[in-house]
Amino acid sequence: MADETREPKIKDSQIQAFWQRFLKVNPRNQSALTYEDAWSFGDTPQMADELAALVLAGKKTATTSAAALYEIEQEALPQSGTYSVLLDGSDVPRAVLYLESVSIVPFDEVTAAFAFLEGEGDRTLAYWRRVHEAFFRRAYASAGLSFHDQMLCVCEKFSVVYQEDEGHDFQ
Repeated sequence: MADETREPKIKDSQIQAFWQRFLKVNPRNQSALTYEDAWSFGDTPQMADELAALVLAGKKTATTSAAALYEIEQEALPQSGTYSVLLDGSDVPRAVLYLESVSIVPFDEVTAAFAFLEGEGDRTLAYWRRVHEAFFRRAYASAGLSFHDQMLCVCEKFSVVYQEDEGHDFQ
């Protein structure tokens, strides 16, 4: 997936421990809660750290990935109403995200309002298009595809439902 191209390097047990800490403070029916995935943003550890920091600061409440890459990787598209664990650039769990909504739109139809929710740069649509086109060109090239402005984007809106202080010991 475009935003989730790196496999976590940490042990699943660290993710499970983080998830268990979330369940302890979550008032919902804990036995019914599961997470779909543990992932990080972008295609470099630096990008993952920068974007995770925006999430943790409350500025980033949306993300975009490429629908074609889900098909190539034979992965299901994200579904609203699910949880995931956000990892930083070192693959340390940083937050539990709740996926509020998912829509699929062509790249050139992503709105200024959605670009603002992504929280990146100056939060304008022009900035969003510039950085996402560059990102998608790299992701598409590595998959043997050619970027075009009608490529289908998976636009996700999420909320942070759990995060821990940076100083927490995850070992």
